[in-house]
Amino acid sequence: MPELHPQFLTDPDGKPTSVLLPFAEYAALMEYLEDTEDLEDARAALAQIARGDEDLIPWEDVKAEHGL
Repeated sequence: MPELHPQFLTDPDGKPTSVLLPFAEYAALMEYLEDTEDLEDARAALAQIARGDEDLIPWEDVKAEHGL
């Protein structure tokens, strides 16, 4: 998880309304979230394979189909 240095904007009553982040921290946070989603997707795909819910295609078949 990237280190963040947020600044909070509040309304006149002191209730938080927005958060400001340096752009580099925002970009690092977005990349971290995307990587986390990719990891969850990969784990779900591996679980489907382990359960036998996915058909696997041998690499040799893929190469032959595409003329590689």
